[in-house]
Amino acid sequence: MREIAISDLTGLRYLPDYFDRSGQEALLEEIRQIVARAPLYQPVMPKTGKPFSVRMSNCGQLGWVSDINGYRYQPEHPGTRQPWPDIPDVLTSLWQDLAPEAPEPEACLINFYEPTARMGLHQDRDEQTFDAPVISVSLGDTATFRVGGLNRKDPTRSFRLQSGDVVVLGGDARLAFHGVDRILKNSSTLLKNGGRINLTLRRVTKP
Repeated sequence: MREIAISDLTGLRYLPDYFDRSGQEALLEEIRQIVARAPLYQPVMPKTGKPFSVRMSNCGQLGWVSDINGYRYQPEHPGTRQPWPDIPDVLTSLWQDLAPEAPEPEACLINFYEPTARMGLHQDRDEQTFDAPVISVSLGDTATFRVGGLNRKDPTRSFRLQSGDVVVLGGDARLAFHGVDRILKNSSTLLKNGGRINLTLRRVTKP
């Protein structure tokens, strides 16, 4: 397993090519089955109701949602009102490989980025506990990923996340500001119509 240092923050790990092409294709098929049961939807910002530029879904016991009332985790899809599908075994195995001492993940957020989509700098802090890491998997087109420190005004660094890459935000980096500046259109052939899928595994409640 190859790992590249990208920050002075302990707990920030960049693992390029964690999933090879066949592994990416198998994982993509799992995600397609999940989205068939829990369709992608367009979340909106709290208060303003402004739509996100990404569409999203979830799998696991809990799913992260955003609407006019705020950010939260809930056990059912906001459209279908059905429970989220289970997290695929390949992703729970990923968690056990990279975070063997952490309690098991309860949520996997599925974000789909069109070529024009972005994600501003933010912290993942809607969980009840920050003891477990956030583990992110990239599929499809390459993204320019930006990561900073624990304060919004801290210096940031950008690097490219390609299909099959994995990033871990744990330890001191668990609450690091991060975001996606741009998607490099047609940089991958994994998704037939292009775009990028980002999967983030999270522990939500205290064990």
